Amino acid sequence: MQANNSPVTLADWLTLLETRHPQAIDMGLERVAKVRQKMDIAFRGPVISVAGTNGKGSTCAMLESILMRAGYKVGLYIKPHFLHFNERARIGGVPADDATLIAAFQLVEAARGDISLTYFEFTTLAIIKLMADADLDVTILEVGLGGRLDAVNIIDADVAIVTSIDIDHSAYLGNTREAIGFEKAGIFRPGKPAICGDPVPPQSLIDHANAIGADLWLMGRDFNYTGDKQQWNYGGRGQRRNSLAYPSLRGANQLLNASAALAALESLRQVLPIGAQEVRTGLVMVDLPGRFQVMPGQPLVVLDVAHNPHAAAALAQNLGNMGFHPYTYAVFGAMADKDIDGILAQMKEHVDHWCVTDLPLPRAATAQQLKDKLLDAGVVPEFAANAARSIELFANPAQAYANAHQRAGENDRIVVFGSFLTVAAVMEARKSGFH
Repeated sequence: MQANNSPVTLADWLTLLETRHPQAIDMGLERVAKVRQKMDIAFRGPVISVAGTNGKGSTCAMLESILMRAGYKVGLYIKPHFLHFNERARIGGVPADDATLIAAFQLVEAARGDISLTYFEFTTLAIIKLMADADLDVTILEVGLGGRLDAVNIIDADVAIVTSIDIDHSAYLGNTREAIGFEKAGIFRPGKPAICGDPVPPQSLIDHANAIGADLWLMGRDFNYTGDKQQWNYGGRGQRRNSLAYPSLRGANQLLNASAALAALESLRQVLPIGAQEVRTGLVMVDLPGRFQVMPGQPLVVLDVAHNPHAAAALAQNLGNMGFHPYTYAVFGAMADKDIDGILAQMKEHVDHWCVTDLPLPRAATAQQLKDKLLDAGVVPEFAANAARSIELFANPAQAYANAHQRAGENDRIVVFGSFLTVAAVMEARKSGFH
């Protein structure tokens, strides 16, 4: 496409990129690395890459919050977005504006020549370029699918974190933790700190780190945490952080994520020193939408992008820790290529009323397919007027949420989970005035 035919608005750019490449996912770094080389992308400060099946976004947000409280100029690339694409690129905690993103898109367009890039590859190059040009003290890059062949991996990170490893995206990454662990470990670099926050890491990850000579930090060996109901403590190779407040991000798994973040910061402490108060404040102030996010008001509403069995197990545990609610309503929509059976196995005992929904993507499971999965899982709806269990089908998440909100009592709770699209649609509905 010639420059004079380039889109004018950010929305037009995104529409073009969604349809230009023949595959939504095209694994491999050769094409994107060639364009990166032409663009001369280089960072002034350290780069932290974060991969993992679950917990990536939380870990990135904690790093950003702590580093900003310490006075550093921080860039964060995080995905996917909920309401606006701009959410993916934050500098100093503020999303990039349309003009900045469009300028970066134009640089990628000028550099790519006849090289075809996926939506994710193109936008990743643009965001990495705008961050490299922003004169940042530190850049945090959330890795997308996998690690080894993810577009973010064209950047040699100064510190790499793998948060957790479980089965997801098996068509691309393999169907065992060992296979997936190897893919995640692909973000490690020789001689650089390689942090693994999974307490039971696959041997493949350990072997790869050792084979390339990465400086491997393992949970339980090189860093750990202890705590009680009031506070917790981090212990690393040569640094302790005592009397820490719990992260404002809710969930039993967040101390694993926080510990991995603190291990990464410990490994960079000669370059980016951070005081005790900045760590405490950063953890208390961290904010990340859609990760066990409890909304104010009654009935209680929980938003969680749990879209695989590992994340669903954490969500189920967190729901179990919340105390008594007479009924729980679930708004659930998911992609058909996810392990829906595994997700429902974790959640079915915690939900009384299911509001399952279609999603506006061809690869999404239909509401009818989700209902069939629930029936196969042994969820038996009742048909009386005051039924204790039900399954209802809806055309979109907003309708499903409206129904759940109408039926729920003030002491009940509604959990919205599954695909990012499910949670984003309910966020949009609530923003539009429906609470």
